Amino acid sequence: MAGNGCAVTTYHAAAKVSGRSNTKQGKMSMSERTGGCQCGATRYQVTGEPKQVLACHCTDCQKQSGSAFGLVMVVDEEAFQLTKGSVRSFVSTSDAGREKTGAFCPECGSRIYHLIAWRPGMLSVRAGTLDDTAWLQPTVHLWTSSKQPWVIVPDDVTAYETQPG
Repeated sequence: MAGNGCAVTTYHAAAKVSGRSNTKQGKMSMSERTGGCQCGATRYQVTGEPKQVLACHCTDCQKQSGSAFGLVMVVDEEAFQLTKGSVRSFVSTSDAGREKTGAFCPECGSRIYHLIAWRPGMLSVRAGTLDDTAWLQPTVHLWTSSKQPWVIVPDDVTAYETQPG
């Protein structure tokens, strides 16, 4: 499907994905962020600074987010921990034939993150699920060829018409 950058969706049976327990005690530092689903059944913590914050304008992200683009925070997979509940997942295939696994709350369906096969060791957290989103500012915009015409991409950020290499 043209313009559907993130995925030509091929659904597979959902599988339960188990998270690591959070064993840390004490105050949360600026490099620890928490978030969760809309109903509160699934909660997580991310430790460390994100590798990247990006806006994806592909039609798959538009449909999944119900908005003009999806906002993603890329982190090391080992920096992400489920602290409550679980996620279910499905696999979809991109136009380039690359797989990604979408993880969501089994109760309310909120998308929590993506595991992307072509980026091993990295996880793409759906940034809108963070408890504090005020600091988010994308430095990269993907799939601008399918962005909504009223979205203005700032001149000082990196923008790609499709998915880079």
